[in-house]
Amino acid sequence: MEKIVIITGGSRGLGHGIAEEYHKNGYRVISISRTILKKEYAVEQYQCDVSDVNQIEKTIKEIFSHLDKSNTAILTLFNNAGNLGTVNTLENIEPENISYTIQVNLTAPLIISSLFIKHSKEFNCKKKIVNISSGAAVNPYESWTMYCASKAGLDMMTKVVSKEQKEMKNGVKIVSLYPGIVDTEMQAKARNTPKENFKSVQRFIDFYENGGLSTPKQVAEKIYQLDVSGVLKNGRIIDVRNF
Repeated sequence: MEKIVIITGGSRGLGHGIAEEYHKNGYRVISISRTILKKEYAVEQYQCDVSDVNQIEKTIKEIFSHLDKSNTAILTLFNNAGNLGTVNTLENIEPENISYTIQVNLTAPLIISSLFIKHSKEFNCKKKIVNISSGAAVNPYESWTMYCASKAGLDMMTKVVSKEQKEMKNGVKIVSLYPGIVDTEMQAKARNTPKENFKSVQRFIDFYENGGLSTPKQVAEKIYQLDVSGVLKNGRIIDVRNF
């Protein structure tokens, strides 16, 4: 029986760390990302821009056409792909940039989760959606309007879908995780933003210079342990740093 993980943004940063960790532990890993890694032969990769609804639908349908419901023990979706967006106060951000960030961070996870639930209805196995959220969902950062708003939306999606699926026969469990401060391209972008655009920039520079960043590998290992230990209960919103 297969254990399967589908992950968005699996080609870099935390997503790549999660993909590697689950593959190492015997999972069939399916990555959805804009970038295909030519050396990642062990991971099934689908090139898809999650800001494009048509690409999402086509990709998820294609993935499920290659899954065997009678031979699947665990089926997990990680909504990991995310974008910090333009770091500036809202009135200084172009409308198309606002739209794109919300599309990637919130609209895409909603659509992908909807399709995942729909296509997995006949799978009589353990099913889970893991949303990679952020402490920014509850802590407002000036110049991060779209990121904070989209992560707050992701958490509310988790709460609502958990209630919906709880009533379903063999429903999908869903959780949100706050991974903490991870050494990724997003962090580099934040600390390289001019102070006039981002008042809290020094805080992020200090995290980096004082060794306050976790590596994607460290966080991925912790997420995997939380998963297999049964901590990821339906509807929970968890800061992985508390474990």
